[in-house]
Amino acid sequence: MAQRRFHYEQAFEHYLRANRVPYVAVDEAKKALMPTTAKKKAAQSIDAVAALKSFDFVVYAPHGNLLVDVKGRMFGQAKTDNPMSNRRYESWVTQDDVDSLTRWQELFGRDFTAVFVFAYCLRQQPPDALFDELFAFGERWYALREATLADYVREMRLRSGKWQTVHVPGEAFSRISRPFLARSASPQKQRHGALFGSA
Repeated sequence: MAQRRFHYEQAFEHYLRANRVPYVAVDEAKKALMPTTAKKKAAQSIDAVAALKSFDFVVYAPHGNLLVDVKGRMFGQAKTDNPMSNRRYESWVTQDDVDSLTRWQELFGRDFTAVFVFAYCLRQQPPDALFDELFAFGERWYALREATLADYVREMRLRSGKWQTVHVPGEAFSRISRPFLARSASPQKQRHGALFGSA
């Protein structure tokens, strides 16, 4: 497993490995992962490509490959007897995240789909039916939610001009996102119903 800085990315990578999903963790050698056509495009603007913010994983799937940018967020309150309280989940990213992932999508081409995967770290284990799927990693519980870049951009709104962040309002995020489920023949899943909180 790659040495990744944040536990969210480590948890996502653990999920991929546990479910035998083919992937490559992106590092400073990211340009070596690009298809030949993408490398030709990149060669025309080396400096611009070098300045792009990296995404995190290339995930290979039968019905289309993914360029995954993982965004870690906490979910719920730390001290409460009711894990349903504060069901708000955050969907914000930076404008740079959007711009860079858009450029990577252009470079990789139509065989790849850029997605944001929001990895929610639960402050405590929720009851059954709160999430579609949960998994444990490093004594923490996680739920994964994905939204394609195209859907995200269509619905995003400015969150902070000062910090250059954007987000998708809760109702829209519930509509455009879905649980990130393993794209493998025999995923080792832990099912927990079909309800996910809204922002």
